[in-house]
Amino acid sequence: MTYLTTSAFNLPDRLSLKADPKLIAADEQHFAAIARCLEETTADLTDRLDAARRAPGGMGRDAMDRDTEIHRLTARLRTLHRFGLDLCLGHMVGADDSEPVYVGRLGLTDSTGRRLLLDWRSPAAEPFFGATHADPMGLASRRRYRWTRGRISDYWDEVFTPDGFAGHHASLDDQSAFIASLGSDRSPRMRDVLGTIQADQDAIIRAGSRGALVVDGGPGTGKTVVALHRSAYLLYSDPRLGHRRGGVLFVGPHRPYLDYVSDVLPSLGEEGVQTCILRDLVAEGAAATAEADPEVARLKSSADLVKALEKAVRFYEEPPTKGMTVTTHWSDIWLSANDWAVAFEAAEPGTPHNEAREQVWEELLTILVDKHEADASGDDAAVSADLLRRSLRRNRELLTAFNRAWPLLEAADLVSDLWSVPAYLRLCAPWLSRDEVQKLQRADAQAWTVSDLPFLDAARQRLGDPEAARSKRRHAAVIAAQRERMTQVVDNLIEAVANSGADGDDGIGLVTMLRGEDAQVSLVDESEVSTADPDLLAGPFAHVVVDEAQELTDAEWQMLLLRCPSRSFTIVGDRAQARHGFTESWQERLKRIGLDRIDLASLSLNYRTPEEIMAEAEPVIRAALPDANVPTSIRSGGVPVAHGSLSDLGSILDNWLTEHAEGTACVIGAPTFAPTDRVRSLTPELSKGLEFDLVVLVDPDEFGDGIEGAVDRYVAMTRATQQLVILEGSS
Repeated sequence: MTYLTTSAFNLPDRLSLKADPKLIAADEQHFAAIARCLEETTADLTDRLDAARRAPGGMGRDAMDRDTEIHRLTARLRTLHRFGLDLCLGHMVGADDSEPVYVGRLGLTDSTGRRLLLDWRSPAAEPFFGATHADPMGLASRRRYRWTRGRISDYWDEVFTPDGFAGHHASLDDQSAFIASLGSDRSPRMRDVLGTIQADQDAIIRAGSRGALVVDGGPGTGKTVVALHRSAYLLYSDPRLGHRRGGVLFVGPHRPYLDYVSDVLPSLGEEGVQTCILRDLVAEGAAATAEADPEVARLKSSADLVKALEKAVRFYEEPPTKGMTVTTHWSDIWLSANDWAVAFEAAEPGTPHNEAREQVWEELLTILVDKHEADASGDDAAVSADLLRRSLRRNRELLTAFNRAWPLLEAADLVSDLWSVPAYLRLCAPWLSRDEVQKLQRADAQAWTVSDLPFLDAARQRLGDPEAARSKRRHAAVIAAQRERMTQVVDNLIEAVANSGADGDDGIGLVTMLRGEDAQVSLVDESEVSTADPDLLAGPFAHVVVDEAQELTDAEWQMLLLRCPSRSFTIVGDRAQARHGFTESWQERLKRIGLDRIDLASLSLNYRTPEEIMAEAEPVIRAALPDANVPTSIRSGGVPVAHGSLSDLGSILDNWLTEHAEGTACVIGAPTFAPTDRVRSLTPELSKGLEFDLVVLVDPDEFGDGIEGAVDRYVAMTRATQQLVILEGSS
């Protein structure tokens, strides 16, 4: 075995005092123990995973348990391979002068039962994140590490008791680990911030999951950090949210955002959270365009209009008002309007339209069979119910009438009918004026826009997949055919046994076994039936986390409510960053869309944006929204906001790239600018949720008037963590 052979510390010369063995010797010993345990744990997990994969697949619950165990072992191994000693975030020492407790991304216990790392999500680890000088939470001191390429490049001690400074002076800085990390260079991926989560953020991360928790905060307050870490924390701490109960869905505002945060959850040891943007919830979302007409977008933002789809579907679930005669080989059977109505009532409440169709069809056949048995006489009465039922299934006249009465429906067809048949839309949404109905009509009814997605989603949820309904019918037909073939085989075998003269227990046992239901099931070959992969975003989910939630329309909220029956949400946003305005309170907005248990938590400290930049950004948003929740910056970057002309863009970027070997920049507002490896080019809308060392804002006055323009300028300005440059002039 190759245990730790070099120091875990790789401190630069300027921090030589921190390398004093008196300060780090205990850590070195503990890291050596962690290294040994990691090797042993990795070997043990590998052996257990190999054994699980070799084990028989089993059936039913046994197969599910085996797959779950393989998933768990694989995820844990992947996390251990991703990290080494840098699983450790730091340690804390209690005021009772106890031994240090080391906190990690995962819990780790050695073969003797000694706890080497405490999982950051456990209640016992809360003081590591939540302790402050006002409330030390029982701590005497706390140490946080900065890891660089697997070794400690710096660390900080924070002391909470007056007599605790002895032996710590060399490791105490003017700035804490968190403040020091704020000035570090950004990368294309969100940096690891678990070790520097602040007390106000940690309290929200650990809040309960019942109802809806709104996390309201301005730029740079760590809303995204809270949202991501809360996702991992809830899966760990709340058994109601486990993967078998539905798990967690994390919804971001756009694709660059998801790319930016893609490493965070895996780094926390959690790979089971489903992440997406709203477009991903509907197949048509990938190609959907923006709604060009603001008035059409406003009309389609209504939750009531989405709910009108229920009436649109009900239109296709009305039973015929006239009866018909169904002709069979044995008799003519009268199917009255009342019979149709009874059959239609057989659909179980809540069953999607295309799936309920089969229930109605079976009830209709039962009614016809019962009527035949009641009316038939002589030879006609001798026909078996199964034979008559099979004949009715193939009755063309009956099938035609039923397909017309309860048709299979496609979501796209249903929604496009609303936008192309005015009378249909007026029937489903009678509150719309004639002008509004006409406004919603369009020549190409299936030229989908983003505003159409909630309607397509609601229609698909209400209808169910017509192809799945067809597949289910094909599945039943295949199984029925196989059973019929197997019945014939069994009859032949039993006849052969009888003719051979076999008797006694062997003969009786064979007959009993072949006639038994278990044999009938096991002899059927399910491989003849194809199965589709489940839609991983269809839900239901036990908890949904929504970032930049202020942008969602009432209609878009319906897409998320459909996927979370428990109404357990974490809702993260800033009313002042809503591009289309947000004049209500969070409680008013959320109650209107269907949530009732709502708690509000606020973040008011801006950890990201230097005060020089916020001093220039604040008046921009207050001019449009005087009551905006503008956070207070806790640090100065020492670099004033610079102004210039567009002709300076090339030299500004060249100089910055020369002076900064690492870090990222972004040009916002210049669509013709070609991005490079370290310089992005984005619109204000697509920059939301991201951060860059340098932001160059091009012609911000061209972003537009009113609230939308002010919000875009405010968002773009507050993406900068070190330097902001504003350029004017046409390109």
